[in-house]
Amino acid sequence: MRPFKQGKWNLNELVKDPDSQSFRNKIQHIESIVKAFEKNRKYLSPKISEKKFLSILESLEDIIERFSIVSGYASLEYSSDTQSDKITSLLTKMQKIGSEIDNRTLFFDQWWKKQLDEQNAQRLMQNTGDLREFLKHKRTLAKYSLSEPEEKIINTLDVTGHSALVKLYDKITNAFQFTVKSDGRTRTYTREELTQLVRSPKAKTREIAYKSLLSQFDKNKGVLGEIYQNIVLNWKDECIQIRGYASPISVRNIGNDVDDKTVESLISVCSKNARVFRKFFLLKAKILKMKKLRRYDLYCPIHKKEEKRYTYDNAVKLVLQTLNNFNSNLGESAKRVFVGDHVDSQIRQGKRSGAFCSTITPRITPFVLLNFKGRISDVFTMAHELGHAIHSMAASDKSIFIQEAPLPLAETASTFSEMLLFDRILNQVSEEEQQSILVDHIDDLYATVGRQAYFTVFEINAHQKIGEGATVQDISCQYMKTLKEQFGTSLSISSDFAVEWTCIPHFFHSPFYCYSYSFGNLLSLSLFQQYKREGRSFAPTYVKILSAGGSKKPEELLEEYGIDITSEKFWQDGFEYIKNQTLRLEKVIN
Repeated sequence: MRPFKQGKWNLNELVKDPDSQSFRNKIQHIESIVKAFEKNRKYLSPKISEKKFLSILESLEDIIERFSIVSGYASLEYSSDTQSDKITSLLTKMQKIGSEIDNRTLFFDQWWKKQLDEQNAQRLMQNTGDLREFLKHKRTLAKYSLSEPEEKIINTLDVTGHSALVKLYDKITNAFQFTVKSDGRTRTYTREELTQLVRSPKAKTREIAYKSLLSQFDKNKGVLGEIYQNIVLNWKDECIQIRGYASPISVRNIGNDVDDKTVESLISVCSKNARVFRKFFLLKAKILKMKKLRRYDLYCPIHKKEEKRYTYDNAVKLVLQTLNNFNSNLGESAKRVFVGDHVDSQIRQGKRSGAFCSTITPRITPFVLLNFKGRISDVFTMAHELGHAIHSMAASDKSIFIQEAPLPLAETASTFSEMLLFDRILNQVSEEEQQSILVDHIDDLYATVGRQAYFTVFEINAHQKIGEGATVQDISCQYMKTLKEQFGTSLSISSDFAVEWTCIPHFFHSPFYCYSYSFGNLLSLSLFQQYKREGRSFAPTYVKILSAGGSKKPEELLEEYGIDITSEKFWQDGFEYIKNQTLRLEKVIN
């Protein structure tokens, strides 16, 4: 296998040159097929034939796939360089075109959701195969849909509303540079580089790094807070007052095709089990010979030796081998992402922070953005994003309407891939290294289960308070209150963390997205335990769950495999794994 080299992704498969006539031709062709689609309005009646109905669905699918390619290109290029005015302009143009397409094809969606009677809707759904749940969910959303002219207005204004506010937040925060004075030297860091320092073995370095991060956001909390308040008020005005959703989080739940009861059970169990992570923080303090951790020390490494570094090539091969050992088809799918140069792994100024996986269409291998620095956490991040990719690829035979799993299920494969990697590494190291890896693993479980659940608790309260006229200071006080509820007396929290909420992009980009991490992680823990009981014979079941994509409602899909996600007992079972890992750590250190 040839060495894998860190670099930028190649987007030529999507668009070779956005200034070329070829690109302009793509846009013109999309315009022509949208224009042809608009002629279908005259066929929409209760008596429409099943054949014609399927033909219209296929036409809409074609429009979405073609536009996804050009708009996906703009989005990926923007993530690669958020400071480029040229790319920013292209992204805005694509968002505008996308809004226009939504408006011009909206009549079909409105007809299906609001105008067609139930008897004929059932008749037309009979032979739609995997699209049945998608179409059924559309009918469910009818209750919250507006008239066609109203929906057009909202689509148009969103380009200069929520989307523009998010872009402004990204533009401001991705340009931040953080000055750190340490060991008599002053250096300037990007946020990605700063994340290395908050995991430094030196307590003073961690504190300085956090203070640099939080002070920069604190200086800008006025404008960032104003952006957030307007995003929340926009969410409230449109979704609660105009569309009639029961609560702000219900918007996300119904969009995810999950019941409010399911999410309430999840959040309730996470809150009740905060003590599991509190015990871990006390154990970690004991390992570090500290009376109590500070919030600055939350992700402090316990490595007694120099932390092992991974070359990019070694990291890629380790992740691919791990996936391949579980299921060769999944391993081959993951390999295609790298072989096709669909990974951007370099660290650059202006590049979006963090990591993500983007699926453009079912026919195109997903693209993955990483900021690889060579630490073990970067290897787990790689496994996480490759999990997203193989989830999409497992469902690549599905329509673009349903290839992507609902948001709560979208974190399942990513977390499961991390679990496979953790299990492989833990069984190959000494007892001393096991202690370090266990701490890192529970650190990660906290970050993706406990922390994300409490992020959601904060959002629920913040949306309510902003709707009642809360100031930026009020929001910061609410955030601090949530931190104290989460940690109890297990660690000390300094007042500068009150503005940490302004650092969390998900609050701005996708309200109530965060619970999907808790959902996906706890679900994966349950699936992983089943795998440990059944061995490789479990793999086909797992692949079937992934291959369903978004073709089934989560509760119904998982019920087929004996999983009741509406029950608090199910979520509690996931926490039993975390509790057992904590007990395992306790035995190792005593």
